[in-house]
Amino acid sequence: MTSVDNRAGAAADRGGAGASSFTGDADASVSGRAARQGAATLHEAAGRIGALPSRFRPVDPALRLAGPAFPVLCPVGDNLWLHRAIYAASPGDVLVVQTGLGEEYGYWGEITTVAAQERGLAGLVIDGGVRDCERISDLGFPVFSAVRSIRGTLKDHTRPGALGAPVLLGDVLVRRGDLVVGDADGVVALPADRVEEVLAAGEERERKEADVLARLRAGESTLDIYGWRGSGDE
Repeated sequence: MTSVDNRAGAAADRGGAGASSFTGDADASVSGRAARQGAATLHEAAGRIGALPSRFRPVDPALRLAGPAFPVLCPVGDNLWLHRAIYAASPGDVLVVQTGLGEEYGYWGEITTVAAQERGLAGLVIDGGVRDCERISDLGFPVFSAVRSIRGTLKDHTRPGALGAPVLLGDVLVRRGDLVVGDADGVVALPADRVEEVLAAGEERERKEADVLARLRAGESTLDIYGWRGSGDE
């Protein structure tokens, strides 16, 4: 899956990597449909599940991401497992990183961004910090992080981490292959086995909203359209 730039119009456990849940043309179709709908629509269409905490914000709000999750568990203050993940993940994957609440470190920057782009990855979601934000934005790579931090990280080969094992971001458990979608509104992670169902529901939701917008522009009110008018409303 590829990231979407609005400005342009647009393994499993330690040390191993499994196959992506989506492949080839199906992958591109899923990512395109998901990115067009956006995080809020998909969250609602899924029954209001999967919303990551609001602290996850984009480095560049003009960039969207959509792709299957590749979970990464990093030890606090150490980003070696992120470097490993870049080369273990499949093209189109979104790295979804748990750092054990070690937010005040810059786990990701320009070098990792270029490495990830060369591997064809679709983006990054991390509960830690990132730096080199202007360069990341210039490079057009979607990054969603909890904080910005200039503090450097270690690369200690002896510290434990994991690739492909489920990670917990807020109260959302993200598994390998779950669909991750991020935009200026936030980030949502959807179970892989519900992707087609949720995308279809999201498209139906968009059709209904388009009808509502047309009726509003024709002079109707939200109170009448949704049947919310009570005895005290004029």
